[in-house]
Amino acid sequence: MDDVDAVQAQIARNMLASGDWVTARIDGIVYLEKSPLIYWLIAICYKIFGACDWAARIPVALACVSLGWLTAAFGTWAFGRRAGFYAGLTISTCMGLFLFTRILILDVMLTATIALAMWAFLRVLDDQELHPRFWAFVLAASLGVGLLLKSAVALLFPGGAAAVYLLLTRQLFSAKVWRRLRPWSGLAIMLLVAVPWHVLATLRNPPYFDLTMRSVAGEYHGFLWFYFINEQVLRFLNLRYPRDYNTVPRLYFWLFHLIWLFPWSVYFPAVARLSFKPLDRAGRTRLLALCWTGFLLVFFTFSTTQEYYSMPCYPALALLLGSAMAEGGVWVRRGTRVLAAVTGAAAIAAVLILAAVRHVPTPGDIAQALSQHPSAYTLSLGHMEDLTLESFAYLRLPLGMAAVAFLIGALGSLRAVGQRAFLAAALMMVLFFHAARLAMVAFDPYLSSRPLAEALLRSPPGDLVVDHHYYTFSSIFFYTNRTAWLLNGRFNNLVYGSYAPGAPDVFLDDQHWKNLWLGPRRYYLVAKTSERPRFEKLVDQGALFVLAQSGGKMVLTNRAPGE
Repeated sequence: MDDVDAVQAQIARNMLASGDWVTARIDGIVYLEKSPLIYWLIAICYKIFGACDWAARIPVALACVSLGWLTAAFGTWAFGRRAGFYAGLTISTCMGLFLFTRILILDVMLTATIALAMWAFLRVLDDQELHPRFWAFVLAASLGVGLLLKSAVALLFPGGAAAVYLLLTRQLFSAKVWRRLRPWSGLAIMLLVAVPWHVLATLRNPPYFDLTMRSVAGEYHGFLWFYFINEQVLRFLNLRYPRDYNTVPRLYFWLFHLIWLFPWSVYFPAVARLSFKPLDRAGRTRLLALCWTGFLLVFFTFSTTQEYYSMPCYPALALLLGSAMAEGGVWVRRGTRVLAAVTGAAAIAAVLILAAVRHVPTPGDIAQALSQHPSAYTLSLGHMEDLTLESFAYLRLPLGMAAVAFLIGALGSLRAVGQRAFLAAALMMVLFFHAARLAMVAFDPYLSSRPLAEALLRSPPGDLVVDHHYYTFSSIFFYTNRTAWLLNGRFNNLVYGSYAPGAPDVFLDDQHWKNLWLGPRRYYLVAKTSERPRFEKLVDQGALFVLAQSGGKMVLTNRAPGE
């Protein structure tokens, strides 16, 4: 898909092709925003399977499977096999994990490293643990890997949760606890994992030390400043430039977890009935899960927030929900009844929408029926606002599958209790996820530029120009595997690297583009179809030939077909 999805995939390919596994680049411009581990993993998959879109998704897919297994194993260790199974089932089939792993973002990997660190932390402190030294090393290694995934937050989240837990259990200043945690050898392991890349990235992208707190366009302060000051400190303070992100209202950020943990969030009231006293392994795990969740949510209450930023607390919530589901009781039964009502209403709504669009025509692709809300696209689910009633006519099959899924959930929750009800809910989600997958196929022309890229690959050689931002048509770069001129595209993620020493000049303004377009060479222009009047004002209509159109986007060329 366009945006960050294809950006991540192409950065990995660029690393593999150039042999430079230290500095990420897009369209030849240094890209210093992210840690490199996800690029390395994708590049390794390319090396094994070839540079294709499905190979790029292997690391995220494996991380999802690993997270489900890890949560189940953690829950089994803490509460027993039944609760562990429910915890694994909860995180594997919850709405949030599915939604936020359709895109190549590394948060599921970060979540897995944090979950492993939290489990290792408890096992180190457990007096019955036979191998505390091993788990201390696992704790340190997971933190080091987290640093290579998402920098300082990989330390902050587990470290803050652990500190709050130790404070509440009166162990924060216990010499025995710190001896078991082995902080110095752990620090050495963590640094051994994470420091080499940070040092190399600093040396290859000078200046080395710059502590300015001013983040403005046109200034380049090297890797270290951008990666730590701009991306960590100034982003937290909402002073980062460019401000290419948006923030979810704080109340919504908290309440959205009812959706992200659906259908299992109906059992949150049962969690409140559990014991959080650290008198046994189960109580200690619940208390840590509470500290883990609370620290992360409070942190983002005072920072910028995206919908998926809280994913690292999903395992903690899954552990609590799995424990409550295994305990049973009146609140679990009530939650099951609530789930029956919610899924029944959803099934009815899906059927009514199907009835409303049964005679609606479906010309072209789904882009014809969608509205546009560009201001919302800085949120990860911003495109959801584009849906209209007419757009569901293109989604009849997935909508019908969703209706069947919700009906299964409603009947299972209404007629069964306990494990049978939980399995019915899990089956509902599996079927719903398949429906969502089919829906994404329908959305492909709108969310991806692959049809345009395929048209370019079939066309005679020529220079490529992409209108607006690189991210807007990033799948063009991935599927064609080429660089391009960027027309009025020097903003957001490309601004900082564009001022680095030796950065390629790939940016055009309207006048420069006009001169190239009317020259003797063949050019292709990728843009939104709504922008055509703008280009017609710059050059004569006779110089604009449509090569392909799809999903509200087009490829224009300055040469007639066959010329």
